[in-house]
Amino acid sequence: MTVNAHLEEYAGLPVAIFDCETEDGAELPSAAGHAWRVLTMFDEAPFDEVFARFLEAVDTEQITALLIGYWGASYDQETGDPVALLTAAADRFPNLRSLFLGDIVMEESEVSWIEHTDITPLFAAFPGLERFDVRGSQDMRLDPVKSGRLKTLRFESGGLPGEIVRAVAASDLPNLEHLDLWLGTENYGGDATVADLAPFLSGERLPTLRHLGLENSELQDEIAAAVAGAPVVARLESLSLAMGVLTDAGAEALLSGQPLTHLRRLDLHHHFLTDAMMERVRAALPGVEVDLDDQNKADGDWRFIEVSE
Repeated sequence: MTVNAHLEEYAGLPVAIFDCETEDGAELPSAAGHAWRVLTMFDEAPFDEVFARFLEAVDTEQITALLIGYWGASYDQETGDPVALLTAAADRFPNLRSLFLGDIVMEESEVSWIEHTDITPLFAAFPGLERFDVRGSQDMRLDPVKSGRLKTLRFESGGLPGEIVRAVAASDLPNLEHLDLWLGTENYGGDATVADLAPFLSGERLPTLRHLGLENSELQDEIAAAVAGAPVVARLESLSLAMGVLTDAGAEALLSGQPLTHLRRLDLHHHFLTDAMMERVRAALPGVEVDLDDQNKADGDWRFIEVSE
């Protein structure tokens, strides 16, 4: 599976588009009532030019949700630096609460080809952020950050580097409620280990966490075993170990560990469980919404995560 559709809604708002084809003077929807996606296209106007026109055309002081789409690439004629552009224009977005860096689909760039820089400055430039999503991880850098406002943090990746995972784990995010990490495959830089996840599983640094997603991993069975005894699970409302190579061994570890009946939702979609194990999971969690869609069969010893390249 690849990411093949742009978001039509973000942070509870419909998405409006401002791109390289938006004409000067065009009638635009209300700034406050929409989440705005700003992007260019392959071999078209440079992203910095599109972003500059966006700043002039839209009352950005009213914007609460912003999505940054395709900004170019090293293999394109033009490439932009959205982090630099955003931080330089931070005073133009005093009410920004939700930011998605990289709402980019397969036709624009495969997820593991999306080229990043250091995303750390965004957290200082936008201290009011309550939600931050990022797609792709090539060349991404991140130092530990501090935010008392951030509630949702999501990394979508075909291979999330261990240094990024460790930076998130070392961050000071006392009000974070929702964390998703698409850990990916080592073939695309996903070298995080189960040990790197220990700070999340202990729950000590994330006292308000209610959703934990450790997903899209080649280590899904090992992660499931670690989650089975993790202190953080007792206070979660939802847990996702989806999109990876979960087998009966990982599911057995979950069922043999601490109770999961308090969960509202358990997402295990895209898995390699047998029919018998799927029935055991459902039977063990009668009051839990369990997603076991997308059952796959291994080809010998080969199994695949949902999103890689």
